[in-house]
Amino acid sequence: MMDDEVRSAAARVLDACRIRKLKLATAESCTGGLIAGALTEIAGSSEVVDRGFVTYSNMAKREMLGVSAATLQKHGAVSRETAAAMANGALARSGADLVIAVTGVAGPGGGSAEKPVGLVHFAAATKTGTLVEDARRYGEIGRSLVRRLTVLDALSMLERLAARG
Repeated sequence: MMDDEVRSAAARVLDACRIRKLKLATAESCTGGLIAGALTEIAGSSEVVDRGFVTYSNMAKREMLGVSAATLQKHGAVSRETAAAMANGALARSGADLVIAVTGVAGPGGGSAEKPVGLVHFAAATKTGTLVEDARRYGEIGRSLVRRLTVLDALSMLERLAARG
């Protein structure tokens, strides 16, 4: 998973955060900690990375990030609303200035017509009140590739937000 492309993307995020003295946190479901893992693979990442939340189950999302049962019931774990709630929860429960949250269906099973395999929702939030949301439909390209592309897209979102300060 930690190939040169992922390592380079993670290093760019850390550099952008260091320049602006930003701390970051991750809130991950479908990636199971891979974003935090990519960041902490880089020496010196402790200057930037505050913590990572791996919230694979709905109960973990509720207990660790404060995602409401109503949000999960109404929109499901894989939704724009849940990703945003995860990001806001991570921001509130960490010392971070910038957070990324991801939730999706990596596959090979678990998809539906409404939420197909390969659908991933992203939300990035900052202490200054910015919330950026996105979704990707990678398709049924295999679990490992969905997770790898999710990590790369999450790192790209973090880099763009960190560059803004």
